Amino acid sequence: MTTKPIYLDHQATTPLDERVLETMLPFLTSEYGNPSSPHAYGRTAAQAVRTARRHVGRLVGARNETEIVFTSGATEANHLAILGAALAARPHGGHVVTTAIEHKAVLAACQRLADHHGYSCTRVGVDRHGRVHPADIAAALTPHTVLVSVMHANNEIGTLQRLAAICEITRPRGILLHTDAAQSAGCGLLDVNELGVGLASLSAHKLHGPKGIGALYVRAGTRITAQQTGGDQERGLRAGTPNVPAIVGFGAAAHLITSDAVPPPPRIRALRDRLQTRLLAAVPTASVNGHPDQRLPGNLSLTIPGIEAADLLDRLPGIAASTGSACTTGSGEPSHVLTAIGLTRGQARATLRLSIGRTTTAIDVEQAAELITGAVCTFADTTASPA
Repeated sequence: MTTKPIYLDHQATTPLDERVLETMLPFLTSEYGNPSSPHAYGRTAAQAVRTARRHVGRLVGARNETEIVFTSGATEANHLAILGAALAARPHGGHVVTTAIEHKAVLAACQRLADHHGYSCTRVGVDRHGRVHPADIAAALTPHTVLVSVMHANNEIGTLQRLAAICEITRPRGILLHTDAAQSAGCGLLDVNELGVGLASLSAHKLHGPKGIGALYVRAGTRITAQQTGGDQERGLRAGTPNVPAIVGFGAAAHLITSDAVPPPPRIRALRDRLQTRLLAAVPTASVNGHPDQRLPGNLSLTIPGIEAADLLDRLPGIAASTGSACTTGSGEPSHVLTAIGLTRGQARATLRLSIGRTTTAIDVEQAAELITGAVCTFADTTASPA
């Protein structure tokens, strides 16, 4: 009997909650109506979509469920937010600001604005903890800036950004603030009103919902140019027949978080801290990346000098983890996030991303610490130069 590896890759994706699957099943079988249809099947589907929209809106603090636009995932939401908002504001300027550690979906959307629409884009650097300083954002703004995009929590090092402080800079200037919140929403850390953002991108599979469904929070009154046209679905911002089962699943996953039906973030943080303490004690040359306190509760980005992280993971079949973002795995290039915080190419290649989630147990943490420590020692022995 094969034993499944210990899953420590929750920032790449999370397992589908069984309660979410149970909620989805009727809409994969008997309740197959198109929510745009006028008959009973359609009305049932439409009501299910409205309920899901309300649950997702409540998760992020939206004042009205209509502020939630469903997409195929956070990548599409990022593109709709950045291209849609920038193009809608084109008469007022042609400059956007982002940071050096954004998800590649954000960087690609900004690059598309530059390549195809004549926009200019400024990428603001970060400190060694991966935090962008609000003053640096302010310095990057010009009279032509129409949009600032700063992720809430980094997908590799977990650092949380000071969005409320950045909003205090952008709002008086009439500049729209967007955040990629795919990593933070599932931890109950996102409140769009407290942070002041006008746009926020979300992903269901980061919070124990299904893959292939996401959402964009669009604050009421925000002008967006649709990027996918052909129908009036999603207030005309995202044409196409809605993926009802996935939307229902997203809503169910969001509802579990807001109803306190899942383990709270402090439990996950305690497990992360235990794993971090064990590994740093066993490997004193290792160092933690990201902000020491203002970081996602389950994130542990660990640089271990003298190893190649990809090779180390090959020696750890009992652990499912990663060397960085799942979207860049296999590229052969060191993480742009890690080099942006000052790591050398060699240090970036020696970095593991371990991410704990609600399904992680204390036993998982203890066993993982032993396996990783043993593998590091073995790696050092086999790669040491002959005497």
